[in-house]
Amino acid sequence: MLATMTTFELLDEATELGQAILSSDVYQGYEKAKKQLEADEHAQQLIQRFNEMKDRYEEVQRFGKYHPDYDKVSTEIRQVKREMDSLPTVSAFKKAERELEMLLNEISEIVARSVSDTIKVPTGNPFFDNMSCSGGCSSGGGCGCK
Repeated sequence: MLATMTTFELLDEATELGQAILSSDVYQGYEKAKKQLEADEHAQQLIQRFNEMKDRYEEVQRFGKYHPDYDKVSTEIRQVKREMDSLPTVSAFKKAERELEMLLNEISEIVARSVSDTIKVPTGNPFFDNMSCSGGCSSGGGCGCK
């Protein structure tokens, strides 16, 4: 019965942590930027156009430079993406999204490290994530794991 009570207490603490995140300035900034982006009609049109272009681009990519529309589609998708990324609402949303992701990554790392220093935690940075020991240590310690 003690393990069950501990589990419930742990779940309560996790719920409290989630509520703290939801009331943080970082999350509030993310929500504000998201609502502004959703209300920006021009941004929504560009996002929709970009998503349609992504489908065309993926189709063209199957054949690569041998597809007759490869150059045209590649150029168009870059132009739409550049136009979309230059909008203030899009850049503000991306910035807020990165800040929230950094907060969540930091919290994940703190929780994991409080359990054990050997737990792998995704950092959101593929370079650092790939540096961790991922295939086991059958190489005799050559991977750098401790």
